[in-house]
Amino acid sequence: MNFVAPKREEINPFMQLLLLLAYAIAGSLLFGLVAIIIVVIIYGLGIVSNLDLLVAGDPRYITGLKIIQIFSSIGTFIVPPIVLAFTERKKIENFYSFKKPQLILLLIVFVIIIASMPFMEWTVLVNQKMVLPDFLKGLERWMKQKEDAILKLTIQLITARSNFDFIVNLIMIAVIPAIGEELMFRGGVQRSLNKAFNNPHVAIWLTAIIFSAIHMQFYGFIPRMLLGAGFGYLYYFSGSLWYAMLAHFINNAYAVCAAFYMQQHNMPLDKADEPIGFPWYGYLISAIITIALFKFFKDSAERERKLD
Repeated sequence: MNFVAPKREEINPFMQLLLLLAYAIAGSLLFGLVAIIIVVIIYGLGIVSNLDLLVAGDPRYITGLKIIQIFSSIGTFIVPPIVLAFTERKKIENFYSFKKPQLILLLIVFVIIIASMPFMEWTVLVNQKMVLPDFLKGLERWMKQKEDAILKLTIQLITARSNFDFIVNLIMIAVIPAIGEELMFRGGVQRSLNKAFNNPHVAIWLTAIIFSAIHMQFYGFIPRMLLGAGFGYLYYFSGSLWYAMLAHFINNAYAVCAAFYMQQHNMPLDKADEPIGFPWYGYLISAIITIALFKFFKDSAERERKLD
């Protein structure tokens, strides 16, 4: 007599989200501890009394800050969804759907990111003009101070004093976040929310809001939320996480490459976020083309699935 092992059901999606959060906290603490040990080995025990300078981005300790940033990203974003897949006793490639990417879809993703840049610039300008009511002026001042501090820290992190620094920055800012944040948010959070609500659009936008909020950059909330939603729809339309990862990588890599170019030409990095200044119809055309490209991506992905 042949016995067929019953297919193992996944745990409750809300429990999956709680496990992801628990794994993220544990991973952040564990990998953060490893990073600090490495930093102490590099700088000596004296660094313990200068941790505030290290975290603030003091140029003397920028290597240590990068080590902490890299290990923290791995522990917080890459490890938790991988552990969740093991918890569910599923292969990672099946659990998060790593279907073989198609060249035509990869090209469309590249064009989407390029075409959307003017529109995304407009959302940045709109978000930066945000003004809170008078009774929240104290909160607004705190938000701006927080934003300025993050900008200064980002400039220190993205500064490349050599070609090796550029490669490290590319890995730290583009490669690891593209893999980790897409695994965590689109693969983990969005997937679980979709199972919980049985509505992909609710899952995509809730995940995008969480994705943007977790970065704690108030004057970049809207563009980052829209980016997150875009990555989510690429995942939903294609059924493969590769395309969201590619889009995330291109978006972040562009910033790293632009910063490196500016440094090579002695241009101040604090001007990197200044808008190019497209005319209003340029932003409108960018938005229309971006929407059309997403539709083209969806239709192309559906055709590719039928051919499989």
